Order: sequence, then structure tokens, then C-alpha cells
Amino acid sequence: MSLTDSLILVIDDGDAVRTALDILMSLHGARVIGAASPAEGLERLAAEPVDLVIQDMNFRREATGGEEGMALFREIRRRHEDMPIILLTAWTHLETAIELVKAGAADYVAKPWDDARLLTTVRNLLDLRRARAESTRMHAQRREARAGLAERFDLRGAVYESEAMHTLIAMATQVAHADVPVLITGPNGAGKEVLADIIQANSSVRSGPYLKVNLGALPQELIEAELFGTEAGAFTGARARMGRFEAADGGTLFLDELGNLAPAGQAKLLRVLQTGELERLGSNVTRRARVRTIAATNTDLRAAIREGRFREDLYYRLNVIELELPPLSRRREDILPLARHFLGDGRELLPEAERALIRHSWPGNVRELQNVIRRASLLSSAPAIGPDALGLPAPEQADPAGEPTLDRSAIEHALQRASGVVAHAARDLGLSRQALYRRMEKLGIKSD
Repeated sequence: MSLTDSLILVIDDGDAVRTALDILMSLHGARVIGAASPAEGLERLAAEPVDLVIQDMNFRREATGGEEGMALFREIRRRHEDMPIILLTAWTHLETAIELVKAGAADYVAKPWDDARLLTTVRNLLDLRRARAESTRMHAQRREARAGLAERFDLRGAVYESEAMHTLIAMATQVAHADVPVLITGPNGAGKEVLADIIQANSSVRSGPYLKVNLGALPQELIEAELFGTEAGAFTGARARMGRFEAADGGTLFLDELGNLAPAGQAKLLRVLQTGELERLGSNVTRRARVRTIAATNTDLRAAIREGRFREDLYYRLNVIELELPPLSRRREDILPLARHFLGDGRELLPEAERALIRHSWPGNVRELQNVIRRASLLSSAPAIGPDALGLPAPEQADPAGEPTLDRSAIEHALQRASGVVAHAARDLGLSRQALYRRMEKLGIKSD
């Protein structure tokens, strides 16, 4: 790949080194500017739109400890925290260079360098810088989009950063005014009720009643009575009472765990959706109720239709609009914002605790995260919560080397949080640098 349009600053007191690097990089399209001292290098860096710095570790013949290089690196990092820096080091400075890489240097190259390896390192770092700039631009656009959405609609305090949730919430606000049923699908604890609340809050019937029924928490024999009401004597001990559909007349009814509804209840629900008419249990009197229906389920309704457990006509009646909510493990950008939200003011998570939250697979989704944070808040007396207070289990899956198995999303987000510094991302994920490189290669993630 060409280095065209890239500006590289070489800071080295050796004329031969600067010339050699100028020729090497220029042959591949880069423009090179040189500086013979740290002071001159900082001046050039302030005056030019530099894309990458290659710096020596010593700048005086009598200097051998690398102190000048360390000071220069730290000053560049202070002024330009995202600037890729390659350290040119002799073998005697190797440990110092490694420490600086851990502190945020992009990489080090030993003198005399290998042209092919150096070019590969430069290309990777420039690719990463461009990708990071694009990512920053996209994140800024997403923040603006989220802020704009929150200004136009009532999002009921929804906390999220992932693009997946932004898309779903935008769809929820878009369909809120339409007088059609909405079906929300997704695993337990992922936040289906949050989407339902947003739809209701922005609907044309938001001033009307808003009732919620968890069909999974009711015995099968009581679900129909709860939804459609009863007449006195309909069954032993029954009293005359209206059901949730009548009570929600002119408003919204949220039916959670829809897959638990028995066939008889499904038939009655279909009739209500089609005609707005219903009869209480034990009554022949037809009543009318105009209700906006939002249903949610973690059941695979298509599979339930094939198995004869769910009516196909009811499915298509409910599925005018379907919002599919992914599990928390597929929207890891939301983990830390949600954790901080559940934690509340006056408390914070230590970096080790944040890394533990990111590594966890969250089979219980947002509900599990909320319970973990609440428990940690109760058990930890310190204002800063560490990983031990979270009580999370060690990763169940491991590779042959005994290190945790991570999906592509977890690795990409760790690299993003670490500004592309592989050593930092590896530490964040609890891996060695070499192990992270292996996973990146296996998943086709550029080793930038």
C-alpha cells in the first residue's frame, strides 16, 4: 500500500539516519521532514500536520541511557495523545523502548532496522490513524444523532451508545405515532420493555392508560381472565371485573412474554386486534376497546408456528412492525454506560472492574448487569468499586493456552478504547500481546 499524502517526522541527530529514512519513505509516496534535536522536532511537530513520528532514543554522542528519548516521547504524547510514535532503539535501549510501548508508544524498531519491517509498521500505524480518525468522526456523528433524537422525542431516559440500539430506538420513535401493533423480540433481560415505554411515550395515545401484563408470570388458567375480564360466577369464586383490554381503552397495552399465551387466548387476542371486540369470561355481552397493542417475546414465534403452538394469523397481525433487540453481548458499547448509570452518582468503577465487565458474556443481559452493579454497590463500602466486588465468574471458555475466548466485537471495542495500542487492549482483555495478535489474525482484524 502506498504512503502517499502521509507526512512523517524523523527526529534523529544522525544525518545519515534522516537521509536513509527520507529516501526509504519517499520511494513509497510519503513526505518526510527531519529534525536533529528534540527541541527542533517539537517545533516541526507544532508547525506541520504530521501523521507519524519516528524518533531516536539518544541525541548526543555521550548520551547512552535513553533519557532524552523518554522525555521527548512523553512531551509528544502530552501534546498529541493520539500521535503514532515509532522508537528507534539500539539493543541497549530495548527494555526502555518496551516500557514506552506499554506507556503508549505505537512500536519500536531496532537499529539497524529492516526496511520491510519498518515499512509494514509505518503502513499499519498510518492505516490505524486513518481508521481512528474515521471512527472518531462517526462517533461524533452518532453522538449528534442521539442528541437530536433525544431533543425531538421522549426516550424515557434510555442509556445507550451502540449503533444497534440507536437504530432500534429511532425505529421505535418512527412507528410510535402509527396506529399499528408492534412486536418486540429478543432475549430475556435485554431491554424490550424500554422500547415499549418509548413507543408509548411518543404515541398519539400517550395521555391514555398504559398497562403492562407479564403473561409469563400468570398461571395459564388466569391469563384469559386477566386480559379479557370475568363475569360473576364464570368460575368458582369469580367476581365481575374488567380485564386489561377494557382498562386500557384509549391507551396502550404492553403484553410481555407473548409466547406463553395459550391457543384459546390467542384466538381471543386475534379478534380484539381485528375488530376491537371482546367478551368477558362467562358473558355473552360484546364490549369494545380501542387499544394500542405492543407485544414482546423471547420465544421464536416462527418455530412455534411450525410446531403448532402459535397461530400464524396472529403472528402476522402482531408483526406489522417488528423490532429485534440484540443481546447485550452483541452491543458491548452499552455495557459501561449502563453500568455507570446503575451505579449512580458518588460511586465509580476502577479500570480493572470495567475490564471485568467488558470481558463477561452477560447471558442475563441488561438485567444481569443491573443486578451485578446493585450487589456490588451494597457490598462495597469504598466509593471506587473493584473487580472483586462484582463477583463475576471467570470466563468459561478458554483456548488451549488457558486464555479467554473473545468475539470480534469485544476485540474491536477493546482496540478502540485503547486508541489502537495493542498492548493496552491486550491488558484490557486479560490477554498477552501475542495472544491478542493471534486472535486478531484469526478473526481477520488488522494488526494495526
